[in-house]
Amino acid sequence: MKLYIGNKNYSSWSLRPWLLMRQSGIGFDEVRLRLDFDAGSAFRAALAGITPTAKVPVLVDDDGFAVWDTLAITEYLAERFPDKQLWPADRLSRARARSLCAEMHAGFGALREHCPMNVEASLPAVGARLLRELPAVGTDLARIVQMWQTELERSGGPFLFAAFSAADAYFAPVASRIATYALAVPPSVSAYVARVLELPAMAEWSADARAEHDFLPFDEPYRERR
Repeated sequence: MKLYIGNKNYSSWSLRPWLLMRQSGIGFDEVRLRLDFDAGSAFRAALAGITPTAKVPVLVDDDGFAVWDTLAITEYLAERFPDKQLWPADRLSRARARSLCAEMHAGFGALREHCPMNVEASLPAVGARLLRELPAVGTDLARIVQMWQTELERSGGPFLFAAFSAADAYFAPVASRIATYALAVPPSVSAYVARVLELPAMAEWSADARAEHDFLPFDEPYRERR
């Protein structure tokens, strides 16, 4: 299989299936594309004929069958590799995990917009200002804290549904954002963020992101090219 992804420093959507597959031991070839949405770009050319959306991530199976969108990719992988138990085994836990992922997929617009993923950056002053000046960012963060605390208390940890699952992969970009912007969260949530960031696959992704040294201005609202 091939997984087409964008820059590891910025592409939060790409991180989700990449982390899920790598941490779960599902083999694949990584095809990393430099994010560039301009018409005629190499990015668009590479995706032409693979996905009609011209977006990453895209999973291409051994037979050339392509799946795009992170939720669709996750469900496809769960069916393709049932032995990997990508979703919780318990029916009700599985339903909650899917609900949380769907909520993340469709919501939290303020956090997404104002705290874009930027693995190699450290922007604590920006994070403090955003929480002070933009109530919607704080509202999004409070809901994430609530859902994480609820599931960690219910499951006993160390991850949202005890063992690592698609839900943890889906929220890994949020964990990265919390670290980048030093967003204030309770100790239990901070400990969960640390556990996600310390996953071997996540550490690999982060190391690759820091090694890119590819400054994309449209993903850098708070810094100028150095």
